[in-house]
Amino acid sequence: MAYDKGGNKFRRKEAVGMELLVKEFIKDMKLSRGLNSQRAAAVWNEVSGAGRYTLNVWLDKGILTCTMSSSVVRNQLYFQREALLKAMNERLADDMLFVHDGGGPVISNLILK
Repeated sequence: MAYDKGGNKFRRKEAVGMELLVKEFIKDMKLSRGLNSQRAAAVWNEVSGAGRYTLNVWLDKGILTCTMSSSVVRNQLYFQREALLKAMNERLADDMLFVHDGGGPVISNLILK
């Protein structure tokens, strides 16, 4: 490994890329759950375009739940769920800060409230 996990002191053993080092640091410090939820909310706002009408977004066990303030916008987004899921999974797969260990899609289901 690139650093000593016991004391969290970085020491030079072998050359490691920053991408691997950042992901490893996020996992070791147990920051991945909160960071993943934050990154998913940012991608939701980009992909859906409904950031103005979104009250709350959280990611838990592959399920993205979004609370909307407008029922009209919620119904429009409901019919676009598959396209939204595909676009969000593509963006999160390319996101360097998003930590995903599984082989399947990052977001498996989208719930609109």
